[in-house]
Amino acid sequence: MTQSLDIELARKVLAAQPFAGLVGTQITAFGDGAATLVVPIRPELGQQFGFVHGGVLSYIADNSITFAAGTVLGANVLTGGFTITYLRPASGTRLRAEAAVTGSTRRQAVVNCEIYSESADTEPVLCALAQGTTRTVERELGAGVTPE
Repeated sequence: MTQSLDIELARKVLAAQPFAGLVGTQITAFGDGAATLVVPIRPELGQQFGFVHGGVLSYIADNSITFAAGTVLGANVLTGGFTITYLRPASGTRLRAEAAVTGSTRRQAVVNCEIYSESADTEPVLCALAQGTTRTVERELGAGVTPE
């Protein structure tokens, strides 16, 4: 059975992901086929040139794609695959990923994602674009992520 996903349950799902906690991910918008996640940029997330590592950009794309799909498919959804194109190096104070469902069926969704690097003193910079597919799974959510 598909469990509906609201922002409170989405935040519980995010909190149950150890990697999300490691990088400090937060959900700032959620609903109606879209989700926005942010990750604070800190030196530990960098690569050898001082920019955010591409793996972090891939992570935030993957997770925001799945959360956006969850708004239309329910809580039991996983990424089936995604592609990402890096446009510019990411730096600043945080990453912001905005994902939106472009089409869905009962069991799968296609989602587009834009990833921006942000700083307080400059305009956001579009640094990557991603597109992914998600699908529902027949699996119960883990302990601590079920609704009250």
